[in-house]
Formats: sequence, C-alpha cells, structure tokens
Amino acid sequence: MLPLAFIGALLGDHSGYWLGRYIGPSFHHSKFAHKYKTKVEKAEEMIRKRGYWAIFIGRLIPAIRSLIPLITGISGMSKLKYFTYDVLACLLWSSLLGVLVVGIDKIF
Repeated sequence: MLPLAFIGALLGDHSGYWLGRYIGPSFHHSKFAHKYKTKVEKAEEMIRKRGYWAIFIGRLIPAIRSLIPLITGISGMSKLKYFTYDVLACLLWSSLLGVLVVGIDKIF
C-alpha cells in the first residue's frame, strides 16, 4: 500500500506542478489574477522564499494539498528543486500514512 500511496502522491503533485507551469504565463493576465493581485503576489512570494516548507506543509494539510503544486508551478520554481522537495515530502507523507495505519491496526 505504501509504495502505491507514494507513487500516487508523486503523480498527483507533479501533474499539478506541470499544469501550473503550463498555465503560469497566461494566469498572470487572467481576470482572477487581477482581482486578487495582492493575494496572488503574496502566495508567489511565499513560494519563492519558503518553497520547500510550503511543499512539506502542503503535503500534510489536506485542504491545501492540491493547491501548492499548482501555485508552485505558476510561480516558476525550478523543476529540479521542486522534484527534490516533492519526492522527500511524498516519502514523508507515505511513511506517516503507514505509521497511522499500523497504529490504528494495533488499537483495533
């Protein structure tokens, strides 16, 4: 189960990243980006300054798990840097998932 969870998380994150890279240039000229310009700029600045933490924290919080890869791709983070941090974050997430499953199994 854990290798499949790892591969699924990695594929999901990377498809979000590549979608963000693809729509990135046109996103900045969209009505949405102009309407929420300050929030978009803050999100991109956070990714530029603390991208690795955003990837790790984003992987562990369900509400923003699918948004971080997209925003990271839009912000233009380098492919190698994203790949490295995301592999580590997905490895951490799948390991914690395994610990959670084993712990629940021990309780019941």
